[in-house]
Amino acid sequence: MNGSPTWRLVADGDLPGARNMARDVAILEAVSAGEAPPTLRLYGWKPPCLTLGRHQGLEAADLAFCRREGIDVVRRPTGGRALLHHLELTYSVVAPLGTAPLPRPLQDAYRTICRALVRAMHLLGVTAELTGGEVNLELPGPRTTIPCFEAPAGGEVVVNGRKLVGSAMRAHGGSILQHGAIVLDWDGRLQAGSMGLADDSGLRPHITTLRDELGRPAERGEVERAVVEAFSEVLDLELAAALLNAAEATRERELAASFVVAG
Repeated sequence: MNGSPTWRLVADGDLPGARNMARDVAILEAVSAGEAPPTLRLYGWKPPCLTLGRHQGLEAADLAFCRREGIDVVRRPTGGRALLHHLELTYSVVAPLGTAPLPRPLQDAYRTICRALVRAMHLLGVTAELTGGEVNLELPGPRTTIPCFEAPAGGEVVVNGRKLVGSAMRAHGGSILQHGAIVLDWDGRLQAGSMGLADDSGLRPHITTLRDELGRPAERGEVERAVVEAFSEVLDLELAAALLNAAEATRERELAASFVVAG
């Protein structure tokens, strides 16, 4: 990998939802300003958190249920549908477009990142693939209440047509933030209740989990290692573990409250 670009690897533990979203945006701002290197970040959520797409209406969430169950509700900086982050590993990629290894077109950059995720699943022994068709980066409209995992769009990571990774992207200053949920396991009661659904019967047939595919619980550390190896291989990267810089950490603190959904 001599001459390969070097990206920063930020391996976080579990953080509250507002901090996770603020941290992704702080990194995006820093990378687009040339003040931080391209970054692959891996993280989790504590407590569970329902995220709404950037312009999605509050009707996609059952705020009373979320309060009762101790579920955070925040707004993502990216578009897309409501998603409960619970039993998952989340990845985020922040990098400039048109600079190796990411091409300039958004659709191509999205697929490049998802190809690395497919490779990570293969390393774990899961026969994932990308869905065909156009990557609709504007899906859905602002009033859509359909949950993220109800149906895969183009360029999504699936196993036998069932979504395993749900992703969303945002461009800013010549760089992109793409983040997504790699589903380790499933809590149907919380998934359905957080979005005001009677049960998860409209969700579960459309999604799969690493537990389903492996026939055993997926250990987060092994998934993290597979993701790191796959990104290094598919994108021809050197990944160097590092922390956020001081300016990014300050910006995260400034932004966190802005992602919290009142109610």
